[in-house]
Amino acid sequence: MSAVTVGEKLPELRQRITRLDLIRYAAAAGDFNRIHWSDRAAAAAGLPDVIAHGMLTLAVAMRAVTDWAGGLGGVVECTGRFARPVVVPDDEHGAELVVNAVVAEVLADARVRVDITVTCQGQKVLTRSRALVALASPEE
Repeated sequence: MSAVTVGEKLPELRQRITRLDLIRYAAAAGDFNRIHWSDRAAAAAGLPDVIAHGMLTLAVAMRAVTDWAGGLGGVVECTGRFARPVVVPDDEHGAELVVNAVVAEVLADARVRVDITVTCQGQKVLTRSRALVALASPEE
């Protein structure tokens, strides 16, 4: 990876999440909470519709960082606060997450802090989202 500077923008990531993605994620994560697949359960919980798993949303955000950093080995820490649910309609389009990230700080120990913004339908769904990335040495 070449020299990284504060203010450097990572490539924007747009990711659609459908109900089928929720089923696949539930199976992989073992999280079968009904608000992620049942319209009735979502309504009973006061939600407008079925919602995506919060950790799935965070995983999409981290994908933008790992794609930029060159793989999973680069991210050493990640955080995020779930600001609002990602409503996933029961259609072929689902919901689109838009991930934008920027290098916010270059640390002395060959690491950088990346601040991340994730929106759905123009509204922030994750806040205070960031990743700490260990930069690869030039010979790697």
